[in-house]
Amino acid sequence: MKKIPLITEISKEYTFEAAHHLPHVEKGHKCSRVHGHSYRIEITLQGPIHPQLGWLVDFAELNAAWEPLNEQLDHRLLNDVPGLENPTSELLAAWIYERLDIPGARVSRLKVAETCMSSCTVFPAPG
Repeated sequence: MKKIPLITEISKEYTFEAAHHLPHVEKGHKCSRVHGHSYRIEITLQGPIHPQLGWLVDFAELNAAWEPLNEQLDHRLLNDVPGLENPTSELLAAWIYERLDIPGARVSRLKVAETCMSSCTVFPAPG
């Protein structure tokens, strides 16, 4: 049987609760007022399967990488978190993406859902 090189993706979801307001929207916009969300984060990693271990990354390593970020975000006013003074879903996704460090894999996609019907996904630009 011919061996075909494969790239694998694994995903894990996390949740946290936080409040925010958007300081740059027009006066009277509902998002200018402080309000909260039950955020759902989906982190997708990409890379080769480890030849001995048989996995891309131990999910425990992903949990360990997420925990310090969760500590900064959970039950906080996101506007008070350095780098999130304008905490849109897009900027929150980029903030998390830039801070995740998973040895042996790269973050191929990061999704932030602030409601059950609204989400944002960031991924590396081609090239």
